[in-house]
Amino acid sequence: MKMKKIKQNGFVLVVVIMSIAIIAIEMAVLTGGSNAILFQTNTAYLQACRRNLVASGLAWAEKNIKNGNKQIFDKTVELDIADMNIRRASLSVTVRAPVNKKAEVQINSSVSRGRRTLRHKGKYHINVP
Repeated sequence: MKMKKIKQNGFVLVVVIMSIAIIAIEMAVLTGGSNAILFQTNTAYLQACRRNLVASGLAWAEKNIKNGNKQIFDKTVELDIADMNIRRASLSVTVRAPVNKKAEVQINSSVSRGRRTLRHKGKYHINVP
């Protein structure tokens, strides 16, 4: 009777060890997939923040141009984006004096998350009334 009990305990031990090994393999596979998903979500977040910064810069420039604010021409203005609640981000706008009823707006934005930084430099044209 004692021998049978020892064999059963050994069998249970083998089953437990195999279960732990299988769980470890499953975790390794799932971790690799979650890293890819995490990278993609961080990329999507950075791109969304960049688009929001560019849209905000264009809206600011258009408002000032349409209001006839001539003090903004040929100057680089660092916009305060604290209310946007985007950490580690910056936005600067340069508006060139209008030529042929079009003002050229240069927008430079930068947003970071973790070790990744997404920078954008773009030139846009706004019609002057």
